[in-house]
Amino acid sequence: MKVLLIGDSCEDRYFYGDVKRLNPEAPVPILEYKRAVTSKGMAWNVRENLLSFGVEVYISTHPEEIIKTRYIDEKSNQQIMRYDEEPKIEPLSFDFPKEWNNEYDALVISDYDKGFLTTERIFELSSRFVGPVFIDSKKTLLPEDAYIKVNELEYERMSHSNYENLIITRGGEGAEYQGKLYPAEKVNVFDVVGAGDTFLAALTYGYLKYGRIDKAIPLANKAASIAVSHTGTYILTQEDVDGICKD
Repeated sequence: MKVLLIGDSCEDRYFYGDVKRLNPEAPVPILEYKRAVTSKGMAWNVRENLLSFGVEVYISTHPEEIIKTRYIDEKSNQQIMRYDEEPKIEPLSFDFPKEWNNEYDALVISDYDKGFLTTERIFELSSRFVGPVFIDSKKTLLPEDAYIKVNELEYERMSHSNYENLIITRGGEGAEYQGKLYPAEKVNVFDVVGAGDTFLAALTYGYLKYGRIDKAIPLANKAASIAVSHTGTYILTQEDVDGICKD
């Protein structure tokens, strides 16, 4: 399996510590620093999870670095503050080589609407790729012939057209496709950061493996459930993948 992945990327930074008191100067918590964790997010997270499934991935993303820094109370696992550094992102400029249609089994678009992919570019990429296209985007107007993954809030904001292949993730309930709810496994949720990226990666892999979206969605639900049961941006392990695919 070989996938072409295009989209926004970032660096996720997590600063963990203990909150034991409030700032006497203002009613805000004081975080006593203990440790830091850095990982790649957005499209890079999709890539890493596709690699966990054994999928070969070529990624195209912007060179400008978006940094998301989160400060977290380790005891309660509560996020105290998030600080984002977002430089101006230059839009994707390369042309789509025709030979890519023979080289890649699927096109995956991970668009956080940071400026790298315009609506017109997403439509162009989707129309020129002859295989299955999977899109996770913050935009409200998207190609109707692609498999589009949105959460509930994104669904409410969409320009509702005839999206036959719309997959709506509904948190702990699971995911809905063409009016059918595919339930998710019940887990203790520690962190939802990156769960949508994990879902997208597993959905793509499941479709390429089975050739059916109704078989891919339960697999994606399992992967996302594992992701939310860990803190931070989580990359599936081989043990995770074996458990997800054992059925």
